[in-house]
This record gives sequence, C-alpha cells and structure tokens, in this order.
Amino acid sequence: MSQRVVRPTFLSGRLPRLANGELFYTENAIAMTNILLRAEKLRREVGGKTIVREASFTLRSGEVLAITGPSGAGKSSLLRLLNRLDEPTGGRVLLEGADASGLDVRELGRRVGMVMQHANLFPGTVAENVRYGPSLRSGDAINIADHVAINVGELLATVGLAGYAEFDVAKLSGGEAQRVSLARTLANRPQVLLLDEPTSALDDDAKLIVEQALRAAMAKVEGACLIVTHDAAQAERLAQRTLVMREGVLLDHDGAHGSDT
Repeated sequence: MSQRVVRPTFLSGRLPRLANGELFYTENAIAMTNILLRAEKLRREVGGKTIVREASFTLRSGEVLAITGPSGAGKSSLLRLLNRLDEPTGGRVLLEGADASGLDVRELGRRVGMVMQHANLFPGTVAENVRYGPSLRSGDAINIADHVAINVGELLATVGLAGYAEFDVAKLSGGEAQRVSLARTLANRPQVLLLDEPTSALDDDAKLIVEQALRAAMAKVEGACLIVTHDAAQAERLAQRTLVMREGVLLDHDGAHGSDT
C-alpha cells in the first residue's frame, strides 16, 4: 500500500529520534528526506579579504536549520549568497537541483525570501508594505496581488498583528515593524525562508514576541527555513539542527569541518 505524505509541521517540537540518534520519520517528517537547497563550496571575497570560506551544507524540505557563531563570523554574508543579494566568488547554490545563478534574481528573491535584521519598511500603511512583494510579480501579478489583498489580515494574524492593516508603519514599535517585515516576506510564498538575526535589535520582551511570530511563520512556509543568530539559546529554541560558523568557516555542531550532506 502506498504511503501518504503529509506536509511537515515545522515547530510542533523537535523531530523524534531513535536510541542510536537517527531520525524517526513519522508521516509528518517524510518530506524532510528531499533536499530543497544545497550550498556547494561557497566562497565570498571582498577587497582581498575572504569572508566566507568553502561553505557547504544542505537544507531539506520541512527543516528549520540554524547557523550560529560570534559576530563577524560571516553568517550574514553566507546568507546573502543564498538568494544572490551578493554574488559568490566561488561555489554555487542549487535550488531544487537547479543552479541559482541561472535563475532570474527577482524570482530567486521571491522563492528564497529573506527577513533582515532591520525591518526596512517604506512609508505608508502596514497593508501596503505587506502587498508590496507580490505586486512586483510578472505575469500573474494581478491575481497574486488580489489574493494577498484578501489575505493580508490572515498574514498579519499569523505574526500576531491582527487589526494592524491600516496602521501607519511610522508609529510601530521595533518588534511590530519586524513582524510586518516577516508578513511581507511570507506574502511572496517563499520556498525557503531566510532569517538574518531577526531579533538582535530588539529588547528581551520584544524578542520573545517575535520568536512566537517566527514559529507561526515557519509553519506557513511550505519548504524550509534557515535562521542566522549569534544567540545559541535562540537557535536551540527555534531550530531542529544547528551549524556553527567561525572566521568564515562553516563547522558542524561539534566544531569540526564538514560538508553537512
């Protein structure tokens, strides 16, 4: 009898493991066997300085992966290579097996969406900011925009901002603005959600609220999530698996070099 595959629930708890440490693949975890994104020997040099050194890892469907390490380790620089905000000096990124260098940059940015450390909202209402990304889509832009117009309230509810659609973004707190940025990224329906130190500029209370929003957002993404954070405890709370980066080198959790394949 064929086995039914159910889309994974991201943060319903850590995936169960057998006594030998191997993952126990329940119905909700079967999809994690599929590699969605693969980084192969990524390298980034700027002004003669190497910022990212031969970084390789995989990201599977249904997975939440964290990359942690001290400030200046190259974590954010690595993240920016994954959707070509910066171009790698060497190596490549594969999205569903296709070389990302051959994809349209705007389309790649939609499929591999990023939430930055700072919200970077533009003047206007919360709803206008949330609708912005889908309105840039070519071809089916009108249909996508109409869909998001109907679901702005749902997206805002996901990040704990129900009823905020017509608020002026200039009047939002830092935590509220960050959650609007998260909703705006979700509006594009990314396959991979990248989170670049999403709470580092917030106080402790706002951080916890945003983390709750992140959990809800991760459950909305029908793909995978990668969070970069210098906070190892936050990585433990949010991710199923953690890699460490130091001086541009991506390490496994125990500090050894590895390809993570």
